[in-house]
Amino acid sequence: MFILELTYTAPLDRVDALLADHVAWLDAQYEAGTFIASGRKEPRDGGVILAVGDDRAAIERLAATDPFLVNELCTYRITEFRATKVAPQLAAFQEQLPR
Repeated sequence: MFILELTYTAPLDRVDALLADHVAWLDAQYEAGTFIASGRKEPRDGGVILAVGDDRAAIERLAATDPFLVNELCTYRITEFRATKVAPQLAAFQEQLPR
């Protein structure tokens, strides 16, 4: 699983101008089954996305297609982690640690 943390590098008026494109991009990733949660940070200086996948390079390539990043409105910090304990609703994403 991956945590994608966006930090805005542009004023909010520029971010808001591309928000519809960013949301369409998010919707496509939800449809593909890659994203399982997302939202704005408070204070509103970026956002967070929870993504599933086995390949960090693929997640990095996907993040590079975000209209916010393409238009140089944000940076991404991607953290990979093993979801070894999850709520029942997320059981499909639970991982085992390597032995």
